[in-house]
Amino acid sequence: MNDQTDLEILHPKNWKPAKGYANGVAATGRTIFLGGQIGWNAQQEFESDDFVDQVEQALGNIVEILAEAGAGPDRLVRLTWFVTDKRLYLDRLAEVGQAYRRTIGRHFPAMTMVQVSALVEDRALVEVEATAVI
Repeated sequence: MNDQTDLEILHPKNWKPAKGYANGVAATGRTIFLGGQIGWNAQQEFESDDFVDQVEQALGNIVEILAEAGAGPDRLVRLTWFVTDKRLYLDRLAEVGQAYRRTIGRHFPAMTMVQVSALVEDRALVEVEATAVI
């Protein structure tokens, strides 16, 4: 591990490069667990029914919660994404990537994506759960 960051990306040398995610992350420090964030604002109101807008809002919510712990998005070690439409995600992947980089930057933690039949909030198209270490 690097003493400066205490986060180490784990990637076997003989594996094809991971694009936009890490296969594993080793970390030392205080663990911060974030509940799933959806695409609504601080007043729990949806400003958009657009998938990419909701992704960006959910990621922005994660950044705001991390700030409460004195952390930035570079401290994320894991994201679990729940989407209601895998095809919509794949069709708009380039835009999702742009929204991700605007909000999180070029830090790519371990990630998992799961398609679900629905989320608790009817208008929610995506929910993202996060873990960070500071």
